[in-house]
Amino acid sequence: MAEIVWTEPAMADLDAIADYIAVESPRAASALVQRVIAHVEQLAAHPESGSRPQEFARGTRYRQLIEPPCRIFYRYDGLRVFVLHVMRSERKLRASRLRR
Repeated sequence: MAEIVWTEPAMADLDAIADYIAVESPRAASALVQRVIAHVEQLAAHPESGSRPQEFARGTRYRQLIEPPCRIFYRYDGLRVFVLHVMRSERKLRASRLRR
Protein backbone atom coordinates (compact mmCIF):
# COMPACT_ATOMS: atom_id res chain seq x y z
CA MET A 1 0.00 0.00 0.00
CA ALA A 2 1.29 3.41 -0.97
CA GLU A 3 1.21 6.31 1.46
CA ILE A 4 -0.84 9.30 0.29
CA VAL A 5 0.89 12.67 0.85
CA TRP A 6 -1.11 15.83 0.17
CA THR A 7 1.18 18.79 -0.54
CA GLU A 8 0.31 22.22 0.84
CA PRO A 9 -0.30 23.65 -2.66
CA ALA A 10 -2.72 20.81 -3.51
CA MET A 11 -4.66 21.33 -0.27
CA ALA A 12 -4.80 25.08 -0.95
CA ASP A 13 -6.05 24.38 -4.49
CA LEU A 14 -8.84 22.12 -3.23
CA ASP A 15 -9.78 24.63 -0.52
CA ALA A 16 -10.00 27.45 -3.09
CA ILE A 17 -12.22 25.39 -5.39
CA ALA A 18 -14.47 24.41 -2.48
CA ASP A 19 -14.68 28.02 -1.28
CA TYR A 20 -15.76 29.17 -4.73
CA ILE A 21 -18.47 26.49 -4.96
CA ALA A 22 -19.59 27.11 -1.36
CA VAL A 23 -20.68 30.65 -2.22
CA GLU A 24 -23.59 29.10 -4.12
CA SER A 25 -23.89 25.74 -2.37
CA PRO A 26 -21.99 24.72 0.77
CA ARG A 27 -23.46 21.22 0.45
CA ALA A 28 -22.10 20.83 -3.11
CA ALA A 29 -18.68 22.09 -2.00
CA SER A 30 -18.55 19.58 0.84
CA ALA A 31 -19.65 16.74 -1.44
CA LEU A 32 -16.96 17.62 -3.98
CA VAL A 33 -14.22 17.63 -1.35
CA GLN A 34 -15.40 14.24 -0.07
CA ARG A 35 -15.43 12.79 -3.62
CA VAL A 36 -11.95 14.10 -4.40
CA ILE A 37 -10.49 12.73 -1.16
CA ALA A 38 -12.17 9.34 -1.66
CA HIS A 39 -10.89 9.13 -5.24
CA VAL A 40 -7.34 10.01 -4.14
CA GLU A 41 -7.49 7.44 -1.32
CA GLN A 42 -7.96 4.69 -3.93
CA LEU A 43 -4.40 5.43 -5.05
CA ALA A 44 -3.08 3.78 -1.88
CA ALA A 45 -3.97 0.41 -3.39
CA HIS A 46 -3.61 1.37 -7.07
CA PRO A 47 -1.01 4.15 -7.30
CA GLU A 48 -0.47 3.87 -11.06
CA SER A 49 -4.15 3.81 -12.00
CA GLY A 50 -4.34 7.47 -13.04
CA SER A 51 -3.93 8.52 -16.63
CA ARG A 52 -1.01 10.52 -17.96
CA PRO A 53 -1.90 14.17 -18.59
CA GLN A 54 -2.13 14.87 -22.30
CA GLU A 55 -0.10 18.07 -21.84
CA PHE A 56 3.05 16.04 -21.09
CA ALA A 57 5.24 13.64 -23.05
CA ARG A 58 4.57 9.91 -22.79
CA GLY A 59 7.35 9.17 -20.32
CA THR A 60 6.27 11.72 -17.73
CA ARG A 61 6.22 10.74 -14.08
CA TYR A 62 3.05 12.73 -13.48
CA ARG A 63 -0.42 11.20 -13.50
CA GLN A 64 -3.92 12.54 -13.01
CA LEU A 65 -7.30 11.57 -11.69
CA ILE A 66 -10.49 13.13 -12.94
CA GLU A 67 -13.23 13.86 -10.42
CA PRO A 68 -15.50 16.32 -12.21
CA PRO A 69 -15.11 19.23 -12.21
CA CYS A 70 -11.53 18.65 -11.00
CA ARG A 71 -8.29 17.24 -12.28
CA ILE A 72 -6.00 15.94 -9.53
CA PHE A 73 -2.31 15.68 -10.42
CA TYR A 74 0.04 13.38 -8.57
CA ARG A 75 3.40 11.62 -8.72
CA TYR A 76 4.21 8.13 -7.42
CA ASP A 77 7.77 7.41 -6.25
CA GLY A 78 7.37 3.70 -5.57
CA LEU A 79 6.38 4.18 -1.92
CA ARG A 80 4.36 7.36 -1.73
CA VAL A 81 1.77 9.15 -3.83
CA PHE A 82 2.35 12.91 -3.76
CA VAL A 83 -0.80 14.89 -4.58
CA LEU A 84 0.64 17.99 -6.23
CA HIS A 85 -2.12 20.09 -7.73
CA VAL A 86 -5.91 20.21 -8.00
CA MET A 87 -7.53 22.34 -10.66
CA ARG A 88 -10.86 22.93 -12.35
CA SER A 89 -10.93 20.82 -15.49
CA GLU A 90 -11.88 23.71 -17.77
CA ARG A 91 -8.64 25.55 -16.98
CA LYS A 92 -5.37 25.00 -18.84
CA LEU A 93 -2.56 23.28 -16.98
CA ARG A 94 0.67 25.20 -16.49
CA ALA A 95 3.49 22.70 -15.92
CA SER A 96 5.11 25.05 -13.41
CA ARG A 97 2.20 24.33 -11.03
CA LEU A 98 3.45 20.74 -10.64
CA ARG A 99 7.05 21.70 -9.93
CA ARG A 100 6.41 23.90 -6.89
